[in-house]
Amino acid sequence: MTANDDRIRTTHIGSLPRPPELLDLLKKRQEDEAVDDDEWNETVADATRRVVERQADVGIDAANNGEQSRVSFNWYVADRLSGIEGKREQELWADLQEFPDYAEETFKTDVMDLSMHPVVADAVEYTGHDDAEAELAAFLDALEAADADFEDTFVTSASPSVVTATHANDHYDSYEEFLFAVADAMAEEYELVADTGMTLQIDAPELLTVGQTAAYADESLEDVKGATRLHVEALNEALSSVPEEQVRLHTCWGSYEGPHHLDTDLVEMLPEIYEADITGLSIEQANPRHQHEYRAFDEHPVPDGWTLMPGVVDVKTNIIDHPETIADRLERVADAVDDSTPLVAAPDCGFGTQAGIGMVDPEIAWAKLEALVEGADIATERLY
Repeated sequence: MTANDDRIRTTHIGSLPRPPELLDLLKKRQEDEAVDDDEWNETVADATRRVVERQADVGIDAANNGEQSRVSFNWYVADRLSGIEGKREQELWADLQEFPDYAEETFKTDVMDLSMHPVVADAVEYTGHDDAEAELAAFLDALEAADADFEDTFVTSASPSVVTATHANDHYDSYEEFLFAVADAMAEEYELVADTGMTLQIDAPELLTVGQTAAYADESLEDVKGATRLHVEALNEALSSVPEEQVRLHTCWGSYEGPHHLDTDLVEMLPEIYEADITGLSIEQANPRHQHEYRAFDEHPVPDGWTLMPGVVDVKTNIIDHPETIADRLERVADAVDDSTPLVAAPDCGFGTQAGIGMVDPEIAWAKLEALVEGADIATERLY
């Protein structure tokens, strides 16, 4: 989705609210309880169909399957990679460690506990072909049933480095060996998505959040930037068989309502992110901690041929962003980038990145997407 000659298009960042009956099944699967295959498939198919239809009703231009069958945007890979056995408690991000009572209340639910990370105990290989193909088939079936006229469709996939950042390593001798082994494995999923002709969205929040991890929380900015460069190198290796024009990348400072006072500055990280072999970039701009950072795109212009997808709707509160406010956010980003840079309006992040830990009520999430479409229309009237 690169055309921007007549209006500002809209999209979202992947995860959308899941229905209660699907959350119940996801919880059972997380707890290794038996789930009837037919019930699972029917529930996933119904949820996917409904979420596709609702995107069409709202007027989203570039749509996806809402990640309905995934327990999270990153830990779904535990079901698609070999060598993962059990879980182990790990430290939450550095900003949350300064507010432990808040973290305890917010990041542990019946479905997910974000402090418990899957453990890599043996060599990692991609074994998720059947699951990935079933997910893709359910999405294609839902698109056909909805008979929706989307301008683009996309499928999300976890970056190599978000996998290594959120899975404990008990097998590989070094972090770099671990990272590139995961990159080799995830490349198979990227190629599966690309083969459908749909756009591949890489979810890579760790390109901005690496400084909050236990490994880098006390390191210098240059060390943090070096880690991001390594992560981009691994991503590019994994994407080597996928055309750049078919890849968009989402990065953020974490889709959680927290202090965020230790976040890295976008202006420092953009040059590293620009080395990725992609042509679409999604970055938060509605997050109150980062709304001033549209200026970074003036200091570090978006590469030629890329589409910028600024986040202009907040995903951490139940306040429905006013369409005029959304238009304001789009307008200031438009003023900061080159006139040739296409803009696609998006939320900051997903609305259901971790099943059961949605910060926003499901119906309010859909209302926010409706406001997104209206705000993009207002911005279009101002800018074209």
